[in-house]
Amino acid sequence: MSTARSVAFHTLGCKLNFSETSSISKLFREAGYIEHDYKEAADFYIINTCSVTDEADKKCRYAVRSSLRKNPNAKVIIIGCYAQLKPKEISEIPGVSMVLGAAEKFTILDQLSSLDPTSPHAVVKAGEIKEVSKFIPSYSIEDRTRTFLKVQDGCDYKCSFCTIPLARGKSRSGTIQEVLILAEEIGKKGVREIVLTGVNLGDFGNGTEVIEGSKPKKEALFVDLIKALDKQAAVPRYRISSIEPNLCTDEIIEFVAGSNCFVPHFHIPLQSGDNDLLASMKRRYKRELYQSRVEKIKSCMPHACIGVDIIVGYPGETETHFLNTYHFLKDLDVSYFHVFTYSERNNTLAAEMLNPVTPSLRNERNEKLRILSEKKRRSFYQSQCDSTQEVLWENELKDGKQSGFTKNYIKVYRPTELLEQSNKLETVRLPNELNKEGFFTV
Repeated sequence: MSTARSVAFHTLGCKLNFSETSSISKLFREAGYIEHDYKEAADFYIINTCSVTDEADKKCRYAVRSSLRKNPNAKVIIIGCYAQLKPKEISEIPGVSMVLGAAEKFTILDQLSSLDPTSPHAVVKAGEIKEVSKFIPSYSIEDRTRTFLKVQDGCDYKCSFCTIPLARGKSRSGTIQEVLILAEEIGKKGVREIVLTGVNLGDFGNGTEVIEGSKPKKEALFVDLIKALDKQAAVPRYRISSIEPNLCTDEIIEFVAGSNCFVPHFHIPLQSGDNDLLASMKRRYKRELYQSRVEKIKSCMPHACIGVDIIVGYPGETETHFLNTYHFLKDLDVSYFHVFTYSERNNTLAAEMLNPVTPSLRNERNEKLRILSEKKRRSFYQSQCDSTQEVLWENELKDGKQSGFTKNYIKVYRPTELLEQSNKLETVRLPNELNKEGFFTV
């Protein structure tokens, strides 16, 4: 093999995937590979896939074709959740050279030795997900402004619509000390904000040493982790990416409210505002608990931003179920939604349920909630008019403007032709009205 080997990466899906791609790319660079932008020709293309929606197959195939257009002789390697769930199916995509599962992707450099350049068949290495028990820490660092730090992986929940436990395995994490070491390393690179990520972040603390026939020992709680990070203060800001409502405890909320580093921004999955659907989804709470979490946050931090995940078109969702969700969200003091249209996933309970919602009705309900979400966002922004905020400016210019985010996740713009404020924290006074796009310009 030539010593002038080059590699390019393409990531689909969540923040967790981006953090893992970043760590895997570091392995290649340390091994002497030259990393190219994905838009350029390379000897190897590593495509990190997602399995959350029914677009996984389409996006994977498109990425393979796109890679081979840049270099028809390239080796295309597929990793990620979709690779774990559908390894044989992916191996049959023309142009794929190798498919690696959840554990194997972290030994990708060793796996390359099994590639036979003369073989027309893809190499498939994807072990049983139940055998995956090791936690591999990672973080993304594409720019110096913020990084996504993976502190937890896998999930022990069995939500009826979700394939993530099948793709990532049991809940597991490293130790607090390991996270602190990585946070210190990240801080020394000039990063100003760390976003904590995981599949089920609030379940942090499951050890990785498994005694046969037993569950891992719970070594710490998520609140213990954030207290340790706050005390260390390796970066000025920490943000919690997403946390289940049943794991978002009073202790966590009260700690964030008085924290030096953790910002007043919570993203809490709801999925449905109807208790019957929540039970069918096998979620571990009722809407009343969700409402109590929102009220607790707002009582401690009236200025806090709260994001919500919602699924529309779940099997059996009647108009009454949807309206229950719509009105629940309308009356709830939250700031924005991420709305997902339900899509059938193989090997899930929901895929076998009766009374599916028609695609057109799923899309119609999605649009209604998206409109409501925009109204909620504008209302939240307006509540912050004429307030003093600390903005972290991003390392990007678009249409002569630079953007940044406040601690409570308000997007702010400033007209400029230079990036001299990039990666800097600046205290600004927000205007007393929004611009025509519904944002702030300072």
